[in-house]
Amino acid sequence: MLQKFSLAFKDEVLRKKILFVFFILFVFRAFAAIPIPGVDAARLEQLLTNSSFGQFLGLLNIFSGGGLSNLSIVMLGVGPYITASIIMQLLTVMVPALKKLYHEEGELGRRKFTQWSRMLSLPFAVIQGGSLLFLLEKQGIINHLGFFDLAVNVLLVTAGTMLLMWMGELITERGIGNGVSLIIFAGIVASFPSQISQFIFAFDRTQIPLLVAFVALSLVVIAAVVFITEAERPLPVTYAKRVRGSKVYGGVSTYLPLRLNQSGVIPIIFAISLLLIPQMAASFLTALSNDTAVLIGTKILSFLQNTALYGAAYFILVFLFTYFYTAVTFDPDTISTNLQKNGAFIPGVRPGKPTAEHLGNVLTRITLFGALFLGFVAVLPLIVQSATGLTSIAIGGTSLLIVVSVVLDLIKKIDAQIAMREY
Repeated sequence: MLQKFSLAFKDEVLRKKILFVFFILFVFRAFAAIPIPGVDAARLEQLLTNSSFGQFLGLLNIFSGGGLSNLSIVMLGVGPYITASIIMQLLTVMVPALKKLYHEEGELGRRKFTQWSRMLSLPFAVIQGGSLLFLLEKQGIINHLGFFDLAVNVLLVTAGTMLLMWMGELITERGIGNGVSLIIFAGIVASFPSQISQFIFAFDRTQIPLLVAFVALSLVVIAAVVFITEAERPLPVTYAKRVRGSKVYGGVSTYLPLRLNQSGVIPIIFAISLLLIPQMAASFLTALSNDTAVLIGTKILSFLQNTALYGAAYFILVFLFTYFYTAVTFDPDTISTNLQKNGAFIPGVRPGKPTAEHLGNVLTRITLFGALFLGFVAVLPLIVQSATGLTSIAIGGTSLLIVVSVVLDLIKKIDAQIAMREY
């Protein structure tokens, strides 16, 4: 891998692309250090370390790219864009025109689909920014704001989100890799030094065996994530022979790769989004002066703080959303139709509906392993904390999946660019 990066930096075009990515990520981290007006830094630090609301902010912080930890002007990160993209994907199931645009109209249709997702991000940024700022004000993290000051802050965080979305598009077009994924990746990696320093200061020599076991488990989990991310089931496909004049076309045997994990980290994002809704509602209720509302909010928070119940709900949601999102993004009928149009077939399976049913059956079976693995990785931090009793060390399942997936994708794209230069 080091040799590949060395070759990449020797190539002038690739070097410029990599340096451009580093420059954009540097600008992003600079924006992430600029807080919005009216933040009570001491109150924020207290809530982040000693409350369930801090855990809620920690989950949001993953998808903000680290901008929420100090309530910066990019505190929402690319979260609204991710939400808009997920909703657009869901709408392809209910709206036939969107399904046709995304699956059948090629690259031009996907560009239009992506443009609509960007436009939908704007109202989501306004709604999410306003709701989060109102909730933070109720928690005492932000000083009491008038309507004008609140509107300015909402405008700031909305502009920050749109700016990050534009920067991500610049990385995708002029740099290398997926820009949105790299922004989230940069935020996660940027938090590593502070987490390591906190662990070192809280470290006890009696915990050395536990630390060794944790490091070994981390390596095993990283290897498993790489294996599952890259694993695929090849389905043999044969193209029928076609005679045109004196030439014979087709007759080639290839395969259709079905990934074990078709949905990536999207099911975990879905599950976290659903679990964040009651947490946000409970935090809002406990901040009110009404005794009934406070009681309801306290009950919800006590349920969410029960590790076993929370972990079970989290695992089930990830498992179900894995099947759901795979069904949304992979359409066996469309694949079967495309194979039939191109004169291809799966040996032993009749074209048309039988091929679609066969693809669906195979996908259902292999998705079972992917769904179980995603569910396990999602609840792994809870298992580690329950087994060790330590909250200072934990394997962040979502963060780990994002980091590994982005690194693998980046290595593949650099490798492809190097191969193009060699040819």
